[in-house]
Amino acid sequence: MEVCYQLPVLPLDRPVPKHVLSRRGAISFSSSSSLFGAPDPRQLSQRRGAISYDSSDQTALYIRMLGDVRVRSQVGFEPERRSSHPYLYIDFRTLHTRLDYGSTSASSVPERRVHRLLSFQRYLHSSRLLRGVPQQIPLHILDEDYTGQARCMLEKVGNWNFDIFLFDKLTNGNSLITLTFHLLNQYGLVELFQLDMVKLWRFLVMVQEDYHSDNPYHNAIHAADVTQAMYCYMREPMLAKSLTSCDILLGLLAAATHDLDHPGVNQPFLIKTDHYLATLYRNTSVLENHHWKSAVGLLRETGLFSHLPAEDSLNMERELGSLILATDISRQNEYLSRFRRHLDQENMCLSNGSHRHFILQMALKCADICNPCRPWELSKQWSEKVTEEFFQQGDIEKKHKLEVSPLCDRGINTVGNIQIGFMTYVAEPLFAEWARFSDTRLSQTMLGHMGLNKASWGSLQQEQTSVSEESEPRSASTDAEDAAATAARRNRNTATAAGGTSSKEIPQGSRES
Repeated sequence: MEVCYQLPVLPLDRPVPKHVLSRRGAISFSSSSSLFGAPDPRQLSQRRGAISYDSSDQTALYIRMLGDVRVRSQVGFEPERRSSHPYLYIDFRTLHTRLDYGSTSASSVPERRVHRLLSFQRYLHSSRLLRGVPQQIPLHILDEDYTGQARCMLEKVGNWNFDIFLFDKLTNGNSLITLTFHLLNQYGLVELFQLDMVKLWRFLVMVQEDYHSDNPYHNAIHAADVTQAMYCYMREPMLAKSLTSCDILLGLLAAATHDLDHPGVNQPFLIKTDHYLATLYRNTSVLENHHWKSAVGLLRETGLFSHLPAEDSLNMERELGSLILATDISRQNEYLSRFRRHLDQENMCLSNGSHRHFILQMALKCADICNPCRPWELSKQWSEKVTEEFFQQGDIEKKHKLEVSPLCDRGINTVGNIQIGFMTYVAEPLFAEWARFSDTRLSQTMLGHMGLNKASWGSLQQEQTSVSEESEPRSASTDAEDAAATAARRNRNTATAAGGTSSKEIPQGSRES
């Protein structure tokens, strides 16, 4: 007989923190083992978290692999691989960790078995709890005014000027959960697909939790922003009259999970450090495949679609993956060329399921990189955040003597030149084609904002250049004055030495002359 206890694993000699009492993880114990004793090895071979697996299923194999690697040391995943890069020991789960765990070596920490399917983010949190280190997250208490303001903002969630940063503050950092749940309910998808409210809420909580809050850009706020933009696009006349309920459900879930468990570094970093994810996905769409499989893992762990026929559930997972994989920026030209070809030939038929799915892919691509199309006050914040994440990766690469990736060196790049280049070569071509497909007020508004933002960054660049140019002549004139003063002192000293008079004996008038 096997019994499930809703208890977190904590040291017996430490008090239970209040924020731990709300965690959802179920830890399984067998009647043949003590409550706090070691589990039976035979049971470990039969259970991997809360999900059973089949070796023929790549998703389940991935889940099993995560269950294997997460009980290893935080120094590295596979330190004994001979073909590994010498910097394999860089573990992105702890790249941005700012807590001091002391000088205890990893080898002295006893191995612990994790019985739940954990993302890297939740693994890091659980590791802190297992060590008894409290999470340094401030607790805020919301009053009715904040809740009321958040409700008022949701009434205007379709407005392109929607301030996701303000909404995140009003919801106490729960913008992704609140926004996604509201949109699913607004479309009537919860009732239509008979989604269990408890499972849905648990799924959304786990999705938000699996985004790394330490990432300046790829965090839950970015996911909420993309979800809001996706909603705006799906309300466009061309899509609103064509999309099915299944399309809308997939579009919202893909937007909410498209960067799930993002490590804060890009694909080239994972490849050159020989990370196991790069090996698992053969250096192809590494992060996007990881986001997709992580989302599938949460769907299966929560059983959100468990009431649907198995074939329908698998189809939903596959189409969700197709949408998330489309956000791979390295395949931008491939999707853009296909989109342009459809528009040139005027053969886009939204009554065709494959064509609708392709348009959803393009909508998600636009939503993912729509920051340059937001009003300047919002766009500027996103630009600074994504650039800071680039620079943090560059700092890590310098620290470990790796070649610094393009745009990641804070010594030679600025926010302005990065954003101007991104708008020119990536954003403008994509949104120009989207405006051809959906020539609406929203499309023109986005293009107008992007033009103004690009001009604003250009003006800031010119101001910085002029300031630097002005500082150079000043420094040159200062150097000349210092040299002249030094020469004058030398002449006076020489005259004094020749006349046999000390500097104190020189009259004041002679000094001034």
